Amino acid sequence: MEYVNLGRSGLRVSPACLGAMMFGHSETAPCDEAESRRIVDAFVDAGGNFIDTANVYTGGESEEVVGRAIKSKRDRVIVATKGYGSIGDGPNDAGLGRQYLYRALDASLRRLDTDYVDLYQCHRSDPNTPVEETMATLHEFVQSGKVRYVGCSNWSGSEIVEAQWAAERINGTPFVSLQPPYSLLQRQIEEDVLPTCERHGLGTMVYSPLSGGILTGKYRRGEDPPPDSRGARGNWVRLLTDRAFDLADEVGKVAAEVGSTPTAVAIAWVMSRRGVTSAIIGPRTFEQYEQNMEGFDLELDPALVKRLSDASRAAR
Repeated sequence: MEYVNLGRSGLRVSPACLGAMMFGHSETAPCDEAESRRIVDAFVDAGGNFIDTANVYTGGESEEVVGRAIKSKRDRVIVATKGYGSIGDGPNDAGLGRQYLYRALDASLRRLDTDYVDLYQCHRSDPNTPVEETMATLHEFVQSGKVRYVGCSNWSGSEIVEAQWAAERINGTPFVSLQPPYSLLQRQIEEDVLPTCERHGLGTMVYSPLSGGILTGKYRRGEDPPPDSRGARGNWVRLLTDRAFDLADEVGKVAAEVGSTPTAVAIAWVMSRRGVTSAIIGPRTFEQYEQNMEGFDLELDPALVKRLSDASRAAR
């Protein structure tokens, strides 16, 4: 597997990033610990070195499972986690303030059973905290050795610029990455966010390249989502429009023409786009993991990339 630099940093990561949002070890977790560890082992054996989680995924279980799964291969894995989400009922139990971030990072380190996080990310922006405070706190983490690099998730272009300027003003540590949604069905970041990342030295680890499974063809026009699907569990159902189904049909046609799957084609399209460093896959099963990984080996002809891009624009 070829590796790429994450933004304007020396951190080398695999184009495939394994998202651990589904990982857990309780009855309520979508992917139990045995299956999660099987996926992690296969991913690392295949050359993948980039794993993403967050302090709030499956109530903290995700970090615990990831920590156990990588314990014997810690030096081979780039661990990314996030802070922002609620860890209690108090007024300082969420956000990007100094008090919260210190507690959240220490808790993540305990769950991951590690001395440091390779990439610590702000899961959301926080309008209630001065960005200078957030960036100063993240810089303190880097200086302490608990964090190697810092990034953000779901930030706008203007918010990224403010954060980079704040880091410069305090002689601190700038962001090296952004984690935004991006797929054939969700291309909003192309207009402002991706150019901003390029100008300010951020790599992108994009999530939901399959738009919650919509682009795989698992949903049928006029039918209710399968009961165990993301469309049935979350807000992905809002994207199940006629235009989305038209686009999924086009992805399926391209897949048939190249002898591949809609899953692989959708991921291959994302990886063909300028400004994309890594794509995050979030499998619930080992079978889904294998299907997702095929997309990183598939190189689409430029004419097919354009055809899908044109179909995507028509589906907006």
